[in-house]
Amino acid sequence: MTIDFIGAPAAGSARPYSAATRAAGLVFVSGRTAPHDPANGIHRGATAADEVRGALAVIAEVLREAGSGFDRIVQMTMLITDPADYDACNAEYVKHFPAGLPARHTARFGVPTEAKVGFACIALG
Repeated sequence: MTIDFIGAPAAGSARPYSAATRAAGLVFVSGRTAPHDPANGIHRGATAADEVRGALAVIAEVLREAGSGFDRIVQMTMLITDPADYDACNAEYVKHFPAGLPARHTARFGVPTEAKVGFACIALG
């Protein structure tokens, strides 16, 4: 069995992980948040729902690069920093899965970022 590394980091990267790996017919997408690069005018968004949209757009792009898509996600992890954002995150999240919701678990997270929400997933390749 081979493992394909998608979006592997450059040597010495502060983020020592690939965007995704593909193995055994599955795509494993690393945790992603909405883009944030204020120096270039890119902001995560003003609300948790904005961040959900941005983070899921990043997940969608990684899946496309891996030859998969949202309709092939079998398990999603939602990571939130503040449980008070849970309902707003869910309200936006369900809009991205009109054909059916994948299995999911939610956990609180804390990383050296100010993101309110992030996602990771497993999809069919």
